[in-house]
Parts: sequence; C-alpha cells; structure tokens
Amino acid sequence: MAYDVIIIGAGPAGLTAGIYARSKMMSTLILESGKVGGQLVALYPEKGIHNYPGYETVQARKLSDKLYAQAESMECEIREYQKVTDIIDGDQKLIVKTQNAEYETMSVIIAIGMGEFTPRKMDAPGENELEGKGISYFLPLKEELVGKKVVLFGGGNSAIEMAMVADQVTETALVHRRPEFRADEINVKNLAESQVRTYMSTTVKSFNGTDRLESITLLDAEKKEIEIPADLAVINIGITADLGVLNKWGLELTENGLIKAGFDMSTNRNGIFACGDVVDYPGKYKQIITGCGEAATACLSAYKFVKKPYWA
Repeated sequence: MAYDVIIIGAGPAGLTAGIYARSKMMSTLILESGKVGGQLVALYPEKGIHNYPGYETVQARKLSDKLYAQAESMECEIREYQKVTDIIDGDQKLIVKTQNAEYETMSVIIAIGMGEFTPRKMDAPGENELEGKGISYFLPLKEELVGKKVVLFGGGNSAIEMAMVADQVTETALVHRRPEFRADEINVKNLAESQVRTYMSTTVKSFNGTDRLESITLLDAEKKEIEIPADLAVINIGITADLGVLNKWGLELTENGLIKAGFDMSTNRNGIFACGDVVDYPGKYKQIITGCGEAATACLSAYKFVKKPYWA
C-alpha cells in the first residue's frame, strides 16, 4: 500500500499536518522517532502555554494530548519509535525507510522540529557529578517540587514559565547571566508579579554537594560570591540539535542548517514538504502556532501534488 502522505514527526506541527491531511481524506501515516508530542513532552511537559489560541493557559503535556487525540479521532495512523533513516525516490513514489521497515508514499511532510537534541550544559564545577542528584535539564512533575528549594537557570520563555510553575508550590529562584530577559513581555511581567527571586547578570561558580545537590555558588556582576541553598537546579539554557540527517535526505538547507522552504512549504525535492522548527526562511518566528500554520500549508501543498484537483 502506498500512502497519500507520510508525515515525519509527531509534535504539534506533525499532528496538525495529520489532522488536515485526514480532513482531505488522504491516507496518512505519522512516524515518530520517540514518543508522540515532540519537544512539548520531551523538554517542557509541565510548562504552561499562554499564547495558544483557545486556551487561556494550557499545560504543554495536555496540549500535546489534545492534538494526539484529535489526530487519532481523524484516523491518522501513528507509529512511535520509528526513526526515519532515508527518503528515496521510487517509481512514481517515495520510499520512506526506518530502522526496521519501509513505506511507500506519494508525498512526505517533514516535521521533525529540531531533530535529535540534547540540553546544553553550563560546564560548571559539580554539574556532571550531581546530574540526576539534584541537577536536571527538565522540570519534574509539579507535585515532586513541593518542599524543595528550586533554582532555575535561563532567560527565555521556557525558563520563566518553568519558574512560574515551580513558584505555585515551592520556594523558587531564577538565575540569568544577562541584565535583561529575552522572553515575551507578558512573561516578564508575570514573573515580576510573582514570588520568584531573580538573580540578574549572574553566573554559576559551582554546584555544591556530596551525594546530593546542597547549594549553588553564584557570581554577580561585581564578581561577588553568593551562596544559595538548593535541592533542585533546573538548567534551561537551550539545546544542541542534530539535524545531520537532512543532508542525507538530499534537502537544500539554509546557512542555519535548516530546510529551505518555499512559501508553500515545498522543498527542493519533488513531493517533499516541510513545516515547523525544522524550516527556515527570512522572518521565521519559532512558535507552536507558527508551526501549526505551516503544517496546514504543507498539507494543502501535498494534497495538490498528490490529488491534482482541478482548481489547483
């Protein structure tokens, strides 16, 4: 059987593409290298999302669950732990290879986000030794934070939103190495109105403890040492992405190493489209809603390519 479209990636963009594909009655297979949800569940499951239309606030994990449920209700075929290794031109079809299977399809939509990724480390003394012993790169479930002294590191939306989650149940601090946050203004405003203690223009000298994290030594702008007690440090200073597979797939990339896409989300390969964080173009704004909008466009382009309706 040849699918009308195979979607690679089951984050918000991939699931949205699946929902739109099924609304066009296209036979649809979604392949995900890990668990459904993408970065929402891999990095920020507890984070509150405040800028997704229709929700005043929604937990990242719950938004992922909603998209997953909708895709399943539309009868998308979804397979987890299917890492795509190659996309090959076949006889009037494309062949999508995973580590243990091959699938034929008339079109492909790539929605792999930032691909395989690992959180960036601070490379501070004690970090490696105490990883998993009080140092984490992911925010645990909220109920696991109760009674702990939590310190978060970062200056973007995710770091602030995680701090706001922790602040609901426990004593929380946020450390940022610059004098200003790079987050959305509404998040900065909410932070200022919260009980979260902030340390600006501050870096880490060391994470301290023997069997568990006990305290953190900070350096302020004047290089003065500040030692604060801590039971949990959550480091959120970005990720290192591995998108090397895109070169293997023969896709034209931008200087940022992301897929170069046209206004219709087409790539340089016939029948292959892309959407979400893996796509780059001038003015690109990486947001969940942006990726979902691009997914709708990519799906319509795939539909025109496969079905060739008279109006296209």
